[in-house]
Amino acid sequence: MTDDGLQEIVDELAQRLQRSVAIDDPAIRLLAASRHFGDEDPVRVTSVLNRSVSPDLTEEVLGHGIATWTRPGHVVIPAENSLPRLCAPVRCNGLLLGYLWLIDTAATLAPDQIASTEDAAARAGVVLYRRLILHERSQARHEAILRELVSSDRAARVQAAEDLRAENLFPERRTSFRVMGVQVEGGDDASAVALESAVEEGVRAGDDVALTVANRSRAWILHSVRPGEVPVDPISDRILARFRSLAGDGAQVVIGVGSAVEELESVVDSHRHAFLAARAALLVPAIGPVARWGELGPYEVLLKLPVDDLLLASQVPALAALERHDPHGVLIETLEAYFDHAGDVRSTAELLCVHRATLYHRLKRIETHTGYRLSRGDDCLTLHLGLKLRALAMAYRHRS
Repeated sequence: MTDDGLQEIVDELAQRLQRSVAIDDPAIRLLAASRHFGDEDPVRVTSVLNRSVSPDLTEEVLGHGIATWTRPGHVVIPAENSLPRLCAPVRCNGLLLGYLWLIDTAATLAPDQIASTEDAAARAGVVLYRRLILHERSQARHEAILRELVSSDRAARVQAAEDLRAENLFPERRTSFRVMGVQVEGGDDASAVALESAVEEGVRAGDDVALTVANRSRAWILHSVRPGEVPVDPISDRILARFRSLAGDGAQVVIGVGSAVEELESVVDSHRHAFLAARAALLVPAIGPVARWGELGPYEVLLKLPVDDLLLASQVPALAALERHDPHGVLIETLEAYFDHAGDVRSTAELLCVHRATLYHRLKRIETHTGYRLSRGDDCLTLHLGLKLRALAMAYRHRS
């Protein structure tokens, strides 16, 4: 039995009807389940074990239109060896809060049994509505604290850290903290809803404390876990999958993973790193949709520059001269490949599908047009950083 009585409602109805009972949330994720009476099927077993069913099966179930139901109805689950079910919508104050399920093999429930089911669904609605209100109040309080935790005012950050500790959300054992930043570009109202739903989906299955803040185009997640055990990949995978299933084709989502910090007062650093990493993922597609701070090489330095300074720094005279003599971009492409392979002539030639003699000829032309020597470390550093700055500047201009 849970503190708010949802499990008690489920167990009481199951005992009265001698049938297994389950309640899911609106996304078909298990909230409470009774013991079985020999009427379970593979779908019910999977739901109890995983607290949810597969996304494809969820779509099939919701495809029956149950989100619009106001009275119980029968649903045939499109899965092998599954049994028919009675679905009673769980509502309160006009809000759909979930579904109550009975496995009904032959649609043999008597009217009084269906009435008991409706009554149980109504009582569950009151419980879930109360839970929703409490959750929203708690979430609003936590969001306000989190916003202060990453403010530019150090005194505000210190106070926010104290307030968050007073919430007793984190275990007493030593923990580390990490921020994941989720950034959406090119979205609309649908993508804003998709973002919030995706972040909720990403953190809900984890066992560790995770607090979130979200607005229309970006969200961030604060994790508190044992050092070295932040479950980044599973969370990222769930967020990306959920967002792509809900958002329109024009929306792009990326995730930046910030550095791990030991104190709440330092979360502001992880927050900044997370969104710099997310910016890298947006500007440099080769990085992929998930960018991790600490794995971005020179971009971790370059992206700290204000945009105007970065655009100005990207105007490297040697590269400008090279572009004037390279209208088709062949020499620029060659130089990028050469640096990306640490000056290895063989691997660069293989990547470009040219003979090594051709590559040497191109490199000589690059030295002639730029006035730089690829045998000098400072010259290579200037050209290499110039190429990175040039790529970032082009991405900024394209997006603006």
